[in-house]
Amino acid sequence: MSVYGRILALMLMAAPVGAFAGDCVETGCLGESCCEEGACGLLGGPGLLDGLGSGLVSDDKLLGIFAHSDPCFNDFISPMTNPVFFEDPRTLTEARFIFLDHQLPNALGGDHVQVWAMQARLALTENLSIIATKDGYIVSDSPLLNDGFADVSAGLKYNIYKDVENQMLASVGATYEIPIGTDRALQGNGDGEFHLFASAGAELWQGAHWVTGSGFRLPANRAAENQMWYWSNHIDQQLGQSGIYLFHETNWYHYISSSGAFGAPIGGGDLFNLGSVGMAGENMVTGAYGVKYKPADNMEVGVAYEIPYSSRKDLLEDRINVNFIVRF
Repeated sequence: MSVYGRILALMLMAAPVGAFAGDCVETGCLGESCCEEGACGLLGGPGLLDGLGSGLVSDDKLLGIFAHSDPCFNDFISPMTNPVFFEDPRTLTEARFIFLDHQLPNALGGDHVQVWAMQARLALTENLSIIATKDGYIVSDSPLLNDGFADVSAGLKYNIYKDVENQMLASVGATYEIPIGTDRALQGNGDGEFHLFASAGAELWQGAHWVTGSGFRLPANRAAENQMWYWSNHIDQQLGQSGIYLFHETNWYHYISSSGAFGAPIGGGDLFNLGSVGMAGENMVTGAYGVKYKPADNMEVGVAYEIPYSSRKDLLEDRINVNFIVRF
């Protein structure tokens, strides 16, 4: 069994269906009461008191290292589109399985490209987490690219602001994309890409939430890949206490620089960085409509349909996004 498989198996065993991710033990507080001032905090994290009221419980951590997901914002759901870069501001320990069915514009043949991937987020402390946001395998029907492995990116995220009473929080972070993917799948080009980002979330009213994220994609080799800025937004509404959420997301991609690796002015969007000519100052906006269901506090399953809102489509005619998340 792979390392990812072992971690997932441990998470499923350690976080039974129906359990609150981050429930506290031996102190009498459960669920949101863990977030009250003076209560125990994150399970396995720096604020969790043992049964004597001092010290840290260490034997309830995943692999003895990783803390439970933050239980203080349990009514939020994670965004789905711009999946590599639009980061949930919460401190989480999770495995997120992603399937994308991406259709190219008719001008590029209208063929389909599918992506199968798994992201991992692992809380080290109450505020600091490791995030692995890009990997997976690309399957293509298009002659423009072939099947192959995606690049791999990972980094750190840190929670800089948390207001539990008003359900507001903010985080910052950085990742580095290692160019080890398959060239024929339009991966592995350049010398890697740095991603600097900030994300935030707030409860708008009962059952409604706003999550926003913005960041810069900064390639190490600007001749091989384009610099880009993006701004992504998510708004959702939970339907009563059903665990069903309706949501809408928008993504604005602004190209800062042109490059010389790809001879046509076509942007790569969120999955690719082609290093195209004539891209400086260009913009692309996409929108998505979706639904998510939480069968338990530590699980999410969702589907979203995404299309370009702008006249510029680049590589996107439309896309179906599917997620399954399990948290510890």
